[in-house]
Amino acid sequence: MKALDSFEVWFLTGSQGLYGEDVLRQVADNSAAIAAGLDAAEDVPVRLVAKPVASSPEAIEDVCRQASSDGKCVGVIAWMHTFSPAKMWISGLTALDKPLLHLHTQFNRDLPWAEIDMDFMNLNQAAHGDREFGFVLSRLRVPRKIVVGHWQDPSVAARVGAWARAACGRHESRNLKLARFGSNMRRVAVTDGDRLEAQVRLGVAVDGFGVADLEKAMADVDNRAIHQLIVEYHDLYEMAPELARGGARHESLVEAARIEAGLRAFLEAGGFRAFTDTFEDLAGLPQLPGIAVQRLMADGYGFGAEGDWKTAALVRVMKVMGAGRSGGASFMEDYTYHFGEGGPKVLGAHMLEVCPSIAGGKPSCEIHPLSIGGKPDPVRLVFTARTGPAVVAGLMDLGNRFRLVANQVELVEPDEPLPNLPVARAVWKSLPDFETAAASWLLAGGSHHTCLSLDVDLEVIADFADMSGVELAAIGPGTSFAAFSRELRWNQAYHHLIATP
Repeated sequence: MKALDSFEVWFLTGSQGLYGEDVLRQVADNSAAIAAGLDAAEDVPVRLVAKPVASSPEAIEDVCRQASSDGKCVGVIAWMHTFSPAKMWISGLTALDKPLLHLHTQFNRDLPWAEIDMDFMNLNQAAHGDREFGFVLSRLRVPRKIVVGHWQDPSVAARVGAWARAACGRHESRNLKLARFGSNMRRVAVTDGDRLEAQVRLGVAVDGFGVADLEKAMADVDNRAIHQLIVEYHDLYEMAPELARGGARHESLVEAARIEAGLRAFLEAGGFRAFTDTFEDLAGLPQLPGIAVQRLMADGYGFGAEGDWKTAALVRVMKVMGAGRSGGASFMEDYTYHFGEGGPKVLGAHMLEVCPSIAGGKPSCEIHPLSIGGKPDPVRLVFTARTGPAVVAGLMDLGNRFRLVANQVELVEPDEPLPNLPVARAVWKSLPDFETAAASWLLAGGSHHTCLSLDVDLEVIADFADMSGVELAAIGPGTSFAAFSRELRWNQAYHHLIATP
């Protein structure tokens, strides 16, 4: 079963009629074999579908228009088996509205040196057929990813798979509906932004609702649904005694379950796959949503606290791109630092809302005071994140463009237990080192709210940014602050030029 098997990538092979029908039949057979081989690769998370060989302008335009309108198709891979005159591709590429990967490969891995003749040479011309195709892509300024290597090489499948994950993320972004309960936290800059431009650029539709709308959904919840949730809580989590059945604060758990049931029903009814709230606008809610938000994120929803709709959208997209992997992804915030022995390290957390998909053990369901929001103590899941490589990413609105900042990190165990920290948390070391990563993040204007993902790497994020027309500022093992600073200046000039009529 493919992790994202509801989506397809179409495999288009270019050729021409110059060499006769026998060659075209062989091209079709070879193309089908390559598509089947990549489809079978574990790293490719979508269905890869071979389309008929494209050997005329009409056929090329037709398949490109079909790909653009097909709801299951998230992207197109193109490969020139023989020489394919690229003027044939102009109308099709102009009509194509799906991400494109240019695969530069050939059917045979080895040259049969002693048997090579002109028939073999005419059939196997990707070495210069793809150069013709590459020229017209550059001439038309078509964004694309280029993957070079033999199609049976695992590294080729891995790079195709990374691009396919990004294509699924782009598809999700362009169809994402986000519910915003209340507004942004007052006087905060980075969580705000141009929601209209986000829909134009990314496709994300951000719809605002009053907290009263959520309260109505909560009032409509059947008590049986609340009971079922409480049973789940006891089965899945270590339950604090005061919250358990018969405990002194069990009613707070009931209220938390009512919030989850109402919120889930509201989102499902409206087709929303991401949402925000803010502690400054809780109206009649009995507590700030904690466990409800955490469990909805674990089920794939995107979330942003304090009205941060950009991070909510990013969390949802990152969850889609990481589908089928077991690391998890969560809303996150850089909270405080450790500069002592074994450091520097970042302690990431939030008031309540960290997704249990990243938990390193069985979460504990607890209740603790919260000094903001003016409501009774909220119920939340408490845990420490698992260890391993991860990416922390933030999405910002810079006025004339969106910027995605991403930093590779290594999640580690805390140096000591954290018995008095009543929230879920993650500890990490930033790459290439703390000083370079933090200075680069600050220079790029990176947000304090982020998405932490153990399932998506920088290649997937870079592919998504390219497909979406979003600037990427990547921080990783090879980053130097001086080079990163120059890159930001070059990006500034580039985005100014392309925005100028």
